[in-house]
Amino acid sequence: MSEKLVAFHVNGREVSVQDQLGQTLLDVLRHTLHLKATRMGCGQGECGACRVMLDGHAVAACDTPLWSVNGKHVTTVEGLGSREAPHALQTAFIEEQAMQCGFCTSGILMSAAALLQRQAHPTRQEIVQVLDGHLCRCGAHNRVVRAIEKAAAKPTVA
Repeated sequence: MSEKLVAFHVNGREVSVQDQLGQTLLDVLRHTLHLKATRMGCGQGECGACRVMLDGHAVAACDTPLWSVNGKHVTTVEGLGSREAPHALQTAFIEEQAMQCGFCTSGILMSAAALLQRQAHPTRQEIVQVLDGHLCRCGAHNRVVRAIEKAAAKPTVA
């Protein structure tokens, strides 16, 4: 079994990781790069907890093979904004109290950020459609939709 070096960018920083057979992007983010906000939920790409942006598109990190991110750009919620300069989505989620337990929140934020990159002012239906791939047992969906609408209404969304 030969290991191959996979080079890609995470949150604007270039990284190189030895690809081991069967290793996923989620494995590397959490266990090698210690970016813990991306969560393991179902492990089958169905729940949305592990969503990250890969070249601007929301993908499930749990079923994205590490080799497939070679040369690409990955953004996790840690790279979305900071305490000093939060992303409009992060601010809106706090203002709208759009989370309870927080387990699914990072994945939802990343799907919403990918949507807002593609379309600065999505319709409510488009927001709901993006959220369809996310399981949240806390019942905060209405607040999440309002938060995304609020962030989209800001003059500049990065």
